[in-house]
Amino acid sequence: MNGKKLSSYKLRRYDSLDIESAKYLGHHRHGSKQAVEWPVILSLAFQSIGIVYGDIGTSPLYVYSSTFSQGIKHDDDVLGVLSLIFHTITLIPLIKYVFIVLRATDNGDGGTFALYSLLCRYARIGLIPSQQPENQDVSNFQLEPSSNRLLRASRLKSKLEKSQFAKFFLLFATMLGTSMVIGDGVLTPCISVLSAVGGIKRATSSVTEDMIVWISVAILVCLFTVQRFGTDKVGYSFAPIICVWFASVGTIGLYNFIKYDPGVIKAINPVYIVDYFRRNKKEGWISLGGIVLAITGTEALFADVGHFTVRSIQISMCTATYPSLILAYAGQASFLRKHNSLVNDAFYESIPGPLYWPMFVIAILAAIIASQAMISGTFSIIQQSLSLGCFPRVKIVHMSSKYEGQVYIPEINYLLMMACVGVTLGFRTTEKIGNAYGIAVVFVMTLTSGFLVLIMIMIWKWNIFFVIAYILVVGTVELLYLSSVLYKFYRGGYLPLAFAALLMTIMYVWNHVYRRKYYYELDHKMSPEKLREIATDPASLCCLPGLAVFYSELVQGIPPIFKHYVENVPAIHSVVIFVSIKSLPVSKVPSEEQFLFRRVEPQELNVFRCVVRYGYTDSRNEHDEPFERLLFQRLREYVMEEHWTMTHQERLNKGKDGDERLVDRLESAENCENGVKKEIDDEANDNCKYKAQEASEREIRVLDRAWRAGVVHLIGENEVVAGKGASLGKRVLIDYAYNFLKKNLRQSDKIFDIPHKRMLKVGMTYEL
Repeated sequence: MNGKKLSSYKLRRYDSLDIESAKYLGHHRHGSKQAVEWPVILSLAFQSIGIVYGDIGTSPLYVYSSTFSQGIKHDDDVLGVLSLIFHTITLIPLIKYVFIVLRATDNGDGGTFALYSLLCRYARIGLIPSQQPENQDVSNFQLEPSSNRLLRASRLKSKLEKSQFAKFFLLFATMLGTSMVIGDGVLTPCISVLSAVGGIKRATSSVTEDMIVWISVAILVCLFTVQRFGTDKVGYSFAPIICVWFASVGTIGLYNFIKYDPGVIKAINPVYIVDYFRRNKKEGWISLGGIVLAITGTEALFADVGHFTVRSIQISMCTATYPSLILAYAGQASFLRKHNSLVNDAFYESIPGPLYWPMFVIAILAAIIASQAMISGTFSIIQQSLSLGCFPRVKIVHMSSKYEGQVYIPEINYLLMMACVGVTLGFRTTEKIGNAYGIAVVFVMTLTSGFLVLIMIMIWKWNIFFVIAYILVVGTVELLYLSSVLYKFYRGGYLPLAFAALLMTIMYVWNHVYRRKYYYELDHKMSPEKLREIATDPASLCCLPGLAVFYSELVQGIPPIFKHYVENVPAIHSVVIFVSIKSLPVSKVPSEEQFLFRRVEPQELNVFRCVVRYGYTDSRNEHDEPFERLLFQRLREYVMEEHWTMTHQERLNKGKDGDERLVDRLESAENCENGVKKEIDDEANDNCKYKAQEASEREIRVLDRAWRAGVVHLIGENEVVAGKGASLGKRVLIDYAYNFLKKNLRQSDKIFDIPHKRMLKVGMTYEL
């Protein structure tokens, strides 16, 4: 029969790991979220002020004192520094991040992992396969095609895919950027709180440095202690305080600008930058390490975009944050032109007397909010790292059912608190902490620019002249700042690098063994033929009532842990599901696309494979019902849908049970009236529906009996050891470093809400 005649009757044959993307109609445009009404955008813009800008907003507390650590040697140096601050804030936070980097969001989410995930989806550069056909059907996995395919983009993509070094380097850079941002989460609370509390020295001389340090430590301990109560929710209600802060520093800056020296407006002319470096030479270059503190927290602007929208952050930056900061720095510069000797406490000294105590209280609150934003951001980054196999398992508590990404991690919170207290007690002054702070800030910005250039060329396919202009302007400025902060390595700059080295070691060890385990299971997986041979041999296995769920990270095939199990326990349950947990390089997988099923033939075995897919911001136990019940419901839906599809295929391809007569009638009715064809269609469909319903009901009864008999969860408890003949380095990495992390952190059964009474751990040794 001619297939063309029945094209309207042919249904797609289901490969159960293929998924209908059309089920999720809310496909995000690349780099943005769905269309949002203007009232919502304005509301989000207001809320973003309290979350995104706390860090960069409190920078006026310490920028001038950190820059002029040796005092002001020439009156025009104030103009040079103001010019540097003005052009740096304009170029980096405003132009680079607000108008360029925010275009590179991953379905609305930002950060280092968002950039890496974009590249992984466009080019095959991930070290663990993620571009299998079933994954590319996920709505959020797809990228919008570009209108023109440039040869340059194809060549770069090809080179990256062929270079193993490039793949490792990009993963290394992602881990480094993540580690630096986490280090930023340690230093931000220290410098913000210490700077704000230090303002009390103006009110009374009886307060010593030791008292300021210990007051700061007390505030930090309280800040971390209340994290368990979900204070990141309170961050949204703190937006009015940050608005008051911006309004206050902007108004005071305008007052000082008018009162002391309106002439500082000429600092807009970059010639004052040239004169500043000509006068100060090496000291001017070193002072860039203090000026860069004016843009601290800029990376948080990109990382936190997932809570809001690109447009809302652009509005809040352009209408509130940017003008207020420029006025604040200009006002302090005007004040310092008349009071050079007060530079060590320029912020508080420039406040008019009656406003001192109100500003002191607002500064303390703003510093706490700035710290809160970075702490919450650190939790979100750890969650993303864990989801992509780059961080050991830790407990993740979701603090809000309304806002994604608001999480609390007890272990990380405790370690952050200890690190912050240690840094505050060890460094004691904002100048010394500032030396360390700058390196973390500029390192992350430079790495972001590197990823962005790849995205410009491969994904956006920008004109090469724009790419070169970006590298020459933004890249040169960031490298200049980076060289300056690295010069202060011995003055405290080693601290973020030490944090990064520690975190990088943990992430590398975990990710390296994670990948080795994955490929070990891939190489030793059980073939479907072997499974059928074992399952159909009644002499070797006995059948138990109930449903067994085997968990594995292996997506392709049946994990070796099952073979190990049946060799030692010669029994198999009436229904078996092999569940594979897979993290995709997307921010979120729609709930209707998370569960994918495939039947293991023959049908009588009642054995299924299931892939449960998550994005790096998805929670794995946030469902209103237990995971096992959700899994069973999706399995029932799959079975009913599968039988309907199979019955259609039988009717069209095999002509069984009277369907052949319907097909012949359809051929003969090719030239008949539409009404007759519709009658034949309805008769065929009714017959198919009856057969599909009858077959599915039989299997549904089998599934329901297994469900009522009980569910048992089997989890592989793998002992990982270095193989025979392994080098000393590999033995240290696997036998000691990895196993130390594994034994001291959470176990795999904590990922889901698995009842312990129905959980069975199957031990197996992997020799890597």
